[in-house]
Amino acid sequence: MKLQHFQCFVGFARAPSIPIAYVRPSSFSISTSKRKFCVSALKITDNEDSLLLSASSSVYLRYQETIRSEPLFVDPFAGCIIPPDVEIEVVQHVHPYCLATKFIDDKLLRTVSHIDGVKQVVLLTDGMDTRPYRISWPASTIIFDVSPERAFNIASEKLQDVGAKIPRSCLFFHIPSESSSIQQSLQLKGFNGTRPSIWALQGFPIMTLSILQDILLMVSSLAMKDSYFIGELPARIANTKVGINVDTRQWMEKLFMSFGFRVEIVSFEGVARSLNKELASRHCDNILFVAEKLRFSDDQMETWNRELQRIEDEGDEEGFEEL
Repeated sequence: MKLQHFQCFVGFARAPSIPIAYVRPSSFSISTSKRKFCVSALKITDNEDSLLLSASSSVYLRYQETIRSEPLFVDPFAGCIIPPDVEIEVVQHVHPYCLATKFIDDKLLRTVSHIDGVKQVVLLTDGMDTRPYRISWPASTIIFDVSPERAFNIASEKLQDVGAKIPRSCLFFHIPSESSSIQQSLQLKGFNGTRPSIWALQGFPIMTLSILQDILLMVSSLAMKDSYFIGELPARIANTKVGINVDTRQWMEKLFMSFGFRVEIVSFEGVARSLNKELASRHCDNILFVAEKLRFSDDQMETWNRELQRIEDEGDEEGFEEL
């Protein structure tokens, strides 16, 4: 059966726990290969952007999860982004990427719901992440998406075509990952290091250890003490074999602590068991983690130094008056 119409799930419930109504394609073809989708459906050549290929593959996995009989989550916009006439594989078990997506979604919502006043969410993504639109963010949430500009522009155009909107009383800003200074760009858009924030990493292109270190340095500089940094990173960065071993945990703990974070590696199998789901594969290419910021941000330190200087200046003035 060939997919004739790839319709978007617009205007439907965004939370999996709520009864969901959505329009499925009238027919779809079945494929057993993710690679077949990536190459033939997207028609991406070796000369084109591999980042776009990876981002589109993730959108496909979210759509694939959405049309399952009992999905972990629903992405009402995934069907609008991927090309028409793709082959859809109907799966019974959960892909590790979708399990990580569910875990990150839940952690984001739980965290922002406990933040009073302005809530800052920074998403480090592949450019086609639909969280700004599909998650019911509470009022006064500011969402920053840091991602490759090309993929973001392609997805944004399709989302605008179907009328996707950010929740009311929320703000959304995109920061191109190609920016000369992502940190400065975030600050220019209004990020405040003296307010709580939560950072999520999924899909952002991390090719080398130095890129990961740059990200950790940026988050360490900007994120207020007690803020959270969650997500998944490529296991190849840690030079690991299949699975998470003691050396990997020690490497992660040492790396994150050097930037002021206490980190915990989260087991994909453990998350799957907590949701009563079975993983499609026990081989996971990524490391799922939750990290808590232990140090003050640069803005907090600047505020503290100003206050300390003020106290010292007042002390000097009092001493001069006594003389």
